[in-house]
Amino acid sequence: MTDSEFMKEALSLAKKGMGFVSPNPMVGAVIVRNDKIIGSGYHMKYGELHAERNAFAQCDSMGIDCRGADMYVTLEPCCHYGKTPPCTEAVIEHGIKRVFIGSSDPNPLVAGKGTEILRNHGIEVIEGVLKEECDELNEIFFHYITTHTPFVTMKYAMTIDGKIACCTGDSKWITGEEARSSVQLDRLKHSAIMVGIGTVLADDPMLTCRLENGRNPVRIICDTSLKTPLDSNIVHTAKNIPTIIAAACSDEKKISDFEKAGCRIIQCGNENNSAIDLNKLMKLLGERGIDSILLEGGAQLNWSALNAGIVNKIQAYIAPKIFGGVSSKTPIGGMGVNSPSEAFILEKSKIIQIGDDFLIESRVKNVYGNN
Repeated sequence: MTDSEFMKEALSLAKKGMGFVSPNPMVGAVIVRNDKIIGSGYHMKYGELHAERNAFAQCDSMGIDCRGADMYVTLEPCCHYGKTPPCTEAVIEHGIKRVFIGSSDPNPLVAGKGTEILRNHGIEVIEGVLKEECDELNEIFFHYITTHTPFVTMKYAMTIDGKIACCTGDSKWITGEEARSSVQLDRLKHSAIMVGIGTVLADDPMLTCRLENGRNPVRIICDTSLKTPLDSNIVHTAKNIPTIIAAACSDEKKISDFEKAGCRIIQCGNENNSAIDLNKLMKLLGERGIDSILLEGGAQLNWSALNAGIVNKIQAYIAPKIFGGVSSKTPIGGMGVNSPSEAFILEKSKIIQIGDDFLIESRVKNVYGNN
């Protein structure tokens, strides 16, 4: 096997931690001797052993001596004490000869120090193996550790003529089962899911992850005036599923009713409390350890999020269907830009076919508005 193939094995392992290691990164590691994998591991859960130490634990349990072996790890080994000891110590103690690294760690506590420590102990370090794939795996972690605000993915499903609902407002279902299952993976991947009050009133959703053995995201409702019905699915289940309502409302009776139901209220209105200040909300959510948000809002919230400059990635699920209709809804509402030169520019786009549908993923390059 080649270096890239061994790193692909480590990447495959790392993905198993999706949804359970946040706000830590997903990391996988394999230990190789004589072109064969003798040990492997991944970061399974926040607060537990990192990938490297899990790989060594597997070798130790089988009595395998790792001295002189190579290690392939998707992210630079940590070199500081957190909830677990430094992985660099374990690499050194087990006599690893060479370490192949996918991504450098932007965490200021690491940021090149891990590789430096290894090299100072006579270990050869080869960096940048499948760097692009390893970087993409942890785009959420890289953003959060450097900005302290959530990585926001805007997701919507539309027909090939750009409609998210019929003229009647009916939208179930635009895409097929396979595409909808993919969305459940996205809900697992992100720490939180966010919608506006319009979506709550129209659909009365649960906003849960329906994957077997999955983890429900924190639910965030942008509801300026606290119009969310107290008998809604969201409120009824708030004591079991963490639920935050972002508001700009001083009605103490309303606030008390929601808090008694288990909801947490975050006051983050703009200057005149006429709308939610999304940048302020992102800062407050980041302080609460929420590293990522899947934005499944309606057209107005999508526009507000883009205009506020908080969107990092866009996922457009496109079904080979046509709804037509002048009044049929489109994914982005609001005022819109005044000219093509003011458009939101997307980059690094890729197209994935999922069943009969297509997913286009793009990163937001530049933002017109408040950025």
